[in-house]
Amino acid sequence: MKALLFSIATVIALLHATGADAHKPSDSYLALDARDETVEGHWDIALRDLDLVLDLDRNSDRQLDWGEVRTRFEPIDAYATSRLSLAVGEDACPVAISDHRIDHHSDGAYLVLGVSAHCPTTTDSLTVDYRLLFDIDAQHRGLLRLTRTGATQAAVFAKEHARQTFVLTGSNAWHALRAFVRDGIAHIATGYDHILFLVALLLPAVFGREGRRWTAMPRLSLVAWNVAATVTAFTIAHSITLSLATLHVVQLPARFTESMIALSVLVTAIDNLVPILPARRWIVAFAFGLMHGFGFASVLLDLDLSGSMLALSLFGFNVGVELGQLAIVAVVVPLAYAARSLRGYRIGVVGGGSIAIAILAFGWLVERSFDMKMMPF
Repeated sequence: MKALLFSIATVIALLHATGADAHKPSDSYLALDARDETVEGHWDIALRDLDLVLDLDRNSDRQLDWGEVRTRFEPIDAYATSRLSLAVGEDACPVAISDHRIDHHSDGAYLVLGVSAHCPTTTDSLTVDYRLLFDIDAQHRGLLRLTRTGATQAAVFAKEHARQTFVLTGSNAWHALRAFVRDGIAHIATGYDHILFLVALLLPAVFGREGRRWTAMPRLSLVAWNVAATVTAFTIAHSITLSLATLHVVQLPARFTESMIALSVLVTAIDNLVPILPARRWIVAFAFGLMHGFGFASVLLDLDLSGSMLALSLFGFNVGVELGQLAIVAVVVPLAYAARSLRGYRIGVVGGGSIAIAILAFGWLVERSFDMKMMPF
């Protein structure tokens, strides 16, 4: 019983300490078009993020309206331009904000800022220094779509990669691929619901089910086959829906997708305690993986890429997601196999861990289903 309670408390404390609300990460979307000495475009920043740093909700009713936003254009513009710098070589291209409007992305309302800059020389290369929100949210990312004469490049800005230079006279395919591989890894590393779904699947992977009981598998080869089937099924499933959603073939409301992902975590954790799902876990992984793919797609959807750059970003992001998953497997499975015969593992880790995961997932399900944290506009 002590081991059980300790496992529950540890999982909950660790996840809450890292701010695991499991919602879509904080992103902004910067679209720039470079022409000769000018750069123009727009910058979409989530209203919830601007409210976090500028206290836009002055009456504290958790409801932002246009009146509250439009009276704060001056500090909003000052904040935005202090966090974005453009340059050609050593010559700065001062950034100005030209207009403001509201748009809705997959995760809520965004303020769209018209961006323009004039450079001293032709923009054959452009250095972008992006520092929005990094001082208060290390997980924030800026997603860039940069166009010149019909050719599009894409990049992801993170705290560790805040300053990047783009050559506009050739291909930056490798640059973009690396950026989206990193972003896929980061999405797994900070996507606590995806992590817990995988952990809930993997904890009992060293067992076979006999009726309503788990029994330790006698050979590592059986465990390896079980894990490989589960992870492969999950990968195939989320790759299908990630591609369909990103290509705008099938789209689901973000609130529904997030709620179903939370439900998948909850049901899988409960199944570890009381069998309610098919005994073949790869079937469970495939079925729920379809919904997780829609969650992964939210990162690329709002970037609105097309053609070869869309294919490249989709491939790179998916590779990053798989690398993140394999890292989790590499940590969890060897430890689980070594401890599979211990009563403390079965009761304290599998039992206690599954209870803790179920509690967190239930909280996420209620939060997302009733939209408790999102500010409607």
